[in-house]
Amino acid sequence: MTDRTLFRSGTPIKIAILAMGGQGGGVLADWIVDMAEHADWWAQTTSVPGVAQRTGATIYYLEMLPESTVKAAGRDPALAMMPTPGDVDLVVAAELMEGGRAIQRGLVTPDRTTLISSSHRSYAVAEKAAHGNGIADPNKVIKAGNQAAKRFYCFDLQALAEQAGSIISASLFGAIAGSATLPFSRADYEQTIRRAGVGVDPSLNAFALGFDAAAQALAAPAAIDTGRPMPGVPEHAESPHVQFLLDDLKQHFPLQAQPMMVAGLRRTLEFQDVPYASEYMEHMRRICKLDTQFGGPGKAWALTCAAARYVAVSMSYDDVIRVADLKTRSARFERVRTEVGAQPDQLVYTTEYMHPRLDEVCGTLPVALGRAIENSPAAGRYLSRFLRKGRFLRSGTLGGFLLLYSLAGMRRFRRATLRHHVETNSLEQWLGLVARTVEHDYELAVEVVNCRRLVKGYSDTHERGNSKYQRLSSAVGHLTGQPDAAGTLRALLAAALADDEGLKLDELLDKALSPEKRDIPWPI
Repeated sequence: MTDRTLFRSGTPIKIAILAMGGQGGGVLADWIVDMAEHADWWAQTTSVPGVAQRTGATIYYLEMLPESTVKAAGRDPALAMMPTPGDVDLVVAAELMEGGRAIQRGLVTPDRTTLISSSHRSYAVAEKAAHGNGIADPNKVIKAGNQAAKRFYCFDLQALAEQAGSIISASLFGAIAGSATLPFSRADYEQTIRRAGVGVDPSLNAFALGFDAAAQALAAPAAIDTGRPMPGVPEHAESPHVQFLLDDLKQHFPLQAQPMMVAGLRRTLEFQDVPYASEYMEHMRRICKLDTQFGGPGKAWALTCAAARYVAVSMSYDDVIRVADLKTRSARFERVRTEVGAQPDQLVYTTEYMHPRLDEVCGTLPVALGRAIENSPAAGRYLSRFLRKGRFLRSGTLGGFLLLYSLAGMRRFRRATLRHHVETNSLEQWLGLVARTVEHDYELAVEVVNCRRLVKGYSDTHERGNSKYQRLSSAVGHLTGQPDAAGTLRALLAAALADDEGLKLDELLDKALSPEKRDIPWPI
């Protein structure tokens, strides 16, 4: 016990725990209550559930008083059921942004509150659905926590739990003990885990890791490194055919582009096969030749480096075949089991929500047949009757798995499908636009390559992104020859990524393509 313990005579200790489904927030709250009651304290816990697992965390609120204080008062205590801003002693967040939300709600105050948060992220729906990089900056939370909390502990408690084969509630429990925030001994905490009788050894191991991390924590958490290391360039490949491509990459392409090209090779190999990866290399050879011709060596090979990523992304589009492939991989089943904290002897069934549209069905058919159905209103109306509602499919059952596995096996026929025909034509048109643009404006050509980041996903996401990309592509001819055309296209791309509906993009396009409006300051 240290001078950081929160108990003040006659005043309850107030604790708020913010956790998502599957993180054991209820278990953590129950552990604290059990520990307090065995130490002759009064304790009460309530919970307010969030909307869903990643659109709102559950808030568990605890208040507790020692039995001696209750006896001295001569009556049972009246404990609150909800946290009050400015009146919380300890806030525990099972994910970094939940710690940020606690700060926003006013639950964390510099004169009183100890904040303990895991530094890992579970991305929100809005972050995943953004056209661009929608991931929130974690260091804003780190900075706010250092300012808002009396004491702030922040490290990857999820990783510690996984290291011990447990769930994050155990490592959070250890971090609370290691921070010496509550007036209980380490033995009190450990006995609580043993009394629970479930997963005792893994929980104790995770508890110990969390305890040590908190006990050795810096006075203020350091900023999180959000940079993404480039993939390394391996010396050897697993097969002679892939080794040939790897040797070609090392011998004929600039060093600056090689790491991303290795990632591109891996992606196209995974998507299809070795011949398809060879097509990727040929596309890159054309780009690199243009780069060499129009000043790439003096510009850090910017065109080749940008194309190395987006050519691979364009070639490995998300069709029904790829979605089925991703859903039937053993790594996905293992990831789901890990996320839900399943024990080795437990069965886990995943229910997939599938709602294919007519164009996705046509995309899996041979080109002629798919076109015929798309161009036939009668055929479209007939098939749409079967596609109006989504379907729930249990991929863990034999029937559900075999259905998805059969769809994934259609990759051998992918080159003959309508979707592949459409994507290949789009890719060739894009590369043709890059080739025409680089002859006049190198920087603008690099931005044309970057515009391809809009085309991703499937269904409505793909349709919206492709629509924006087509509008930007049409604008390139008008921008060529204008002052700072690359900067204009970069701003248009930023507007397209920031707005799902494309209203801001339309506004900026109108200005960029209207000579009489070009001198008007751009809206912020």
